[in-house]
Amino acid sequence: MKCPFCQHDETQVLDTRVSEEGDSIRRRRRCASCEKRFTTYERIELTMPAIVKKNGSRTDFDSSKLRGSLMLALRKRPVSAEAVDAAIHRIEEKIRSSGEREIMSGHIGELVMRELRRLDKIAYIRFASVYKSFEDVTEFQDAIAEIGQERKSEKKP
Repeated sequence: MKCPFCQHDETQVLDTRVSEEGDSIRRRRRCASCEKRFTTYERIELTMPAIVKKNGSRTDFDSSKLRGSLMLALRKRPVSAEAVDAAIHRIEEKIRSSGEREIMSGHIGELVMRELRRLDKIAYIRFASVYKSFEDVTEFQDAIAEIGQERKSEKKP
């Protein structure tokens, strides 16, 4: 670590403490050359992969867009804010743990559909109708029938 005052390469750590939140480490240092003291912080830097859209363009991951999509599908549905936050966390964790530098927007859509299917079947149908570009009533019926089959298989012992 270079001294911010004299740019000397050697510094000594005098004190190390974990922050109250537990998300960073604070270190008090002293320069071996000019003996001035300064503080440094270590934090985890987690980066999300870039999103590759259908048209090939790339954009940064935006958690607020993810939340907006979920909230739009869940509008006026009896799903708690905690359940939505947990779903967002699971989606973000799957994206982050993929280890990829880029991820297709379609993959994110599939993750959202999986979470909505778990949270609320009506919200799932709403999202799927836009995401899969339903063009007629039969596509709605097929999606509803698919969910109906799931319920029947869940009820069987």
